[in-house]
Amino acid sequence: MTPQEQFFEGLKVVEFASVLAGPAVGMFFAELGAEVIKIENKTAGGDMTRGWKLPGEDPQGQESAYFCSVNWGKKHLFLDLGDPEERQQALQLALEADVVITNFKPSSARRWGLDPASLRAQNTRLIVAQLNAFADPEDESPAFDVVLQAEAGFLYMNGEAGGAPVKMPVALIDLLAAHQLKEAILLALFRRERSGEGAIVSTSLFESAVASLANQAANYLMAGHIPQRLGTQHPNIAPYGDVFTAADDLPVLLAVGTERQFRQLCRVLELDDLPENPDFQTNSARVRHREALNALLALKIARHPAGELLHRLKTMGVPAACIRDMKAVFDLPEARAMVLRDTLPDGRTGQRVRTAAFHFE
Repeated sequence: MTPQEQFFEGLKVVEFASVLAGPAVGMFFAELGAEVIKIENKTAGGDMTRGWKLPGEDPQGQESAYFCSVNWGKKHLFLDLGDPEERQQALQLALEADVVITNFKPSSARRWGLDPASLRAQNTRLIVAQLNAFADPEDESPAFDVVLQAEAGFLYMNGEAGGAPVKMPVALIDLLAAHQLKEAILLALFRRERSGEGAIVSTSLFESAVASLANQAANYLMAGHIPQRLGTQHPNIAPYGDVFTAADDLPVLLAVGTERQFRQLCRVLELDDLPENPDFQTNSARVRHREALNALLALKIARHPAGELLHRLKTMGVPAACIRDMKAVFDLPEARAMVLRDTLPDGRTGQRVRTAAFHFE
């Protein structure tokens, strides 16, 4: 094991969470050496994502690929919290833990005696990490990731210009919330090392989503600009996110963020006079005249095969990329190195990517 894989050796985490965000937090700690016990709802057949299978997946398999994506390295315990004896078993495990991760509805947690305040009252060293859907923790409206993509503005600004809203193809809001909750837990662990006191930490999908609006939020708050759908294009930079067709009909994406990069792009495409044209001389000018600029770039890019062009752009320090499908991504050695494997209860090999992408020495 690497030092990173042993970092949380001896730490005990009990996970009551289901679907993606909470389980992603639990898997993070499992990857770093913690003992993670996932308690699943026995009466519902466990975490609902066990049944979220693709059409080609084995219908008899116990675990879907979706479920596997965030449940590596955990011990699984199926309990009925409506049964007093099994609920007591769950409570005992929670009180013996260092960290409890939950996305219970508050009313359910209080009914079972598993709400953060009750748990902390019985173990002051315990860190209880609560994930909510909305900023008001008492709002028990059901909410999956796509609901929050809509509520927090992501759907409105995502998609092709003039087209319908498009959701992101991963549950991005869940993943953003998982990162927020991980950070809160790590802070609580750091404080406990100094004070001996645990904590209740929480975040919501909504707050995590709003916190991640970044430049799009600032564009509105400072300039009154309501982001519109631009496809892959960027509202502040050009050419950035613009996609062109090479001579071999393959797509090439440009991401030019500096004046030097734009000049180097023009050198590669033999458009040396373009940086002196007032319409394209600065980034703001290029944003205003994006359509005319792209027409000129498209003519030149269409003369070059994608591989040759990308090599020349990389050599000149111009950010550009081919557009890979998932197979092409995992054909890359550096992507394959991030795959975690195990043997599932039904004998299949489970495969998913690490959630901890940092390196620790």
